[in-house]
Amino acid sequence: MSSLKNRGLFVPTQREMGLGQEVLLLLTLMDEAEKLPSAGKVVWLTPPGARGNRQARIRVEFSEQDAAVRAKIENYAGGALA
Repeated sequence: MSSLKNRGLFVPTQREMGLGQEVLLLLTLMDEAEKLPSAGKVVWLTPPGARGNRQARIRVEFSEQDAAVRAKIENYAGGALA
């Protein structure tokens, strides 16, 4: 997998997505009630029905404008996001 300059998240989904597709996520972090909107694009996917019984998911790279959301997620993850 290539390096992500703006970092990102793996997101489980059963929806059919394409590489490069732009998405809007509403993220809920830990015990917070607030939903954080985050825009990004699909940079990796494991489609529904993938071999090896792997979970269907996408990897979304954050947009450059979502630095505050990214920082909040990294704070929860202890800076371990890649």
